[in-house]
Amino acid sequence: MQKIGRSAWMEKRKPGAGPLDAVCRPLAVSACTSDVHTLFEGALGERENLTLGHECCAEVVEVGALVKDFHPGDRVLVPAITPVWNSLEAQAGFPMHSGGMLGGWKFSNVKDGVFAEYFHVNDADGNLAHLPREISVVDACMLSDMVPTGFHAAELADVQFGDTVLVIGIGPVGLMAVAASALRGAGRILAVGTRPVCQEAARAFGATDILSYRDGGIDEQVLRLTEYRGVDRVLIAGGDESAFAQAVRALRPGGCVGNVNYLSAGDAIGIPRVAWGVGMGHKRIEGGLMPGGRLRMEKLAQLLLWKRLDVRALSTHVFYGWGHLEEALLLMRDKPRDLIKPVVVLDE
Repeated sequence: MQKIGRSAWMEKRKPGAGPLDAVCRPLAVSACTSDVHTLFEGALGERENLTLGHECCAEVVEVGALVKDFHPGDRVLVPAITPVWNSLEAQAGFPMHSGGMLGGWKFSNVKDGVFAEYFHVNDADGNLAHLPREISVVDACMLSDMVPTGFHAAELADVQFGDTVLVIGIGPVGLMAVAASALRGAGRILAVGTRPVCQEAARAFGATDILSYRDGGIDEQVLRLTEYRGVDRVLIAGGDESAFAQAVRALRPGGCVGNVNYLSAGDAIGIPRVAWGVGMGHKRIEGGLMPGGRLRMEKLAQLLLWKRLDVRALSTHVFYGWGHLEEALLLMRDKPRDLIKPVVVLDE
């Protein structure tokens, strides 16, 4: 990212590893809608000559003197969020905000990302995880961000057995929110999206109903389908700030909204006063950045290893070689009807 709206290849100095850190080379990378928000919409503000990318799996090429569990040549999972694990925020239970709000989000935000021949990982023992041989490099990219972020929506909303859940937005993150809701025991799962490829995948991951913005207000559709009782949980994984008003209207008292959507525009989020019980409806809203870190990567990898979760449907476009990276990024911007997620394999 040379500046907002303009990207290009450039030469940079190879990063070095501090005592606790690692330098890695990517084996495969994936472009994200967050990259689109950052580059084309300026959602984070101006960034000059910033290397984009926060989704990959990699091989370790260098480690610092105090790194214990990783060595050059190790194949690793790399989370999109890499907290500082000895920070006060991490000790308080919010590692993703280490060093300040959203401070755990370093790649392609406050430091160079993974779309490079080499990239730096802070706190290697706390953030990297060994990549099991049984997991392909394409699937491993989904463990960087799509799986943990979608699953965090279900955690934030505290999906319980038998809950009726509404998932707004069924791009790759929303699809993983559907999958997480099913794994946590939700009963009925209503998924909102218009692209047929995403609708089909949502059904495969556990959605029982597919709704479309084109058929009217989502809250109105949900209320009709639930005999005006509303849903227990709403997971927001797409849309804009208007999704919150629809979520609150669709939610029954005592329910919770879990938002993991990157809101890239607007200054305020409107909450409908009456639908919120004039402030007393016990309708909670939780919004969070996924935690990141080694333990989360290892646990999510277990879901793939033991076939509790199959993420192959997410990677609809797989390319080989750095020359396809710009194409992959533009696919995430333009979102053709047959796209869920592009992956660029660099070295298997």
